[in-house]
Amino acid sequence: MTAEERATLALPGGKLALVLHLPDAPRTVCCVVACHGLAASKDSDKYLLLGQELPRAGFALARFDFRGCGESTGREDETTIATRIEDVSAVLTALESHPRLDGRFGLLGSSLGGFVALFVARETGLPVVTWNAPSDLSQLSARADSPSLGAAFRTEFAAGSHRHAPTGITRHLVIQGDRDDVVDVAHGLALYRVAAPPCELAWIRGGDHRLSEMAHRLEAVTRSRDWFLRFLP
Repeated sequence: MTAEERATLALPGGKLALVLHLPDAPRTVCCVVACHGLAASKDSDKYLLLGQELPRAGFALARFDFRGCGESTGREDETTIATRIEDVSAVLTALESHPRLDGRFGLLGSSLGGFVALFVARETGLPVVTWNAPSDLSQLSARADSPSLGAAFRTEFAAGSHRHAPTGITRHLVIQGDRDDVVDVAHGLALYRVAAPPCELAWIRGGDHRLSEMAHRLEAVTRSRDWFLRFLP
């Protein structure tokens, strides 16, 4: 059994919607914060599955909506990588004082959420798992058809800010579907090559970008769980 708590985090000029899944155990636990991708939300099937499975392994799972997504306020086309980093930091700060959490955190991000999580990992030193995350945003910035990308993002990219994933990230598990139809598999290889040990690259054989097949999604969840059991015992 697991418990579910819903909260709203105040930000300057807005709010973030957060859901915390907790194991049904009378002790404090560590927490994994999940970061969704572009034009997505905390209510994706992937994060609902994580909210079921990680508490069974003794972890809390926090899923939230970035500004402009899901139940959070704002417009996604006004956000940047920097604002998304701020959102993750706000979630971590809010959860630090939660009475059921022991102060230890991990990060998990899918697609652009994984890219963002790597910057937070660089700042905090937290263990991190990325699912089908880009190593740089050149391809994304070239897309003129995405309503989720606005002038602020393009200005940030043109200035060179957050254009490439940070290097030297330790305790990083790179999960990459080998049939990703959105983020080329070369990005997964690049993330692994610029990480610092301990790090691993795990291929999901036949996995597409969204890990649409349940078997692929469950494999990613299992590998992620085992990574956090290793570094958040």
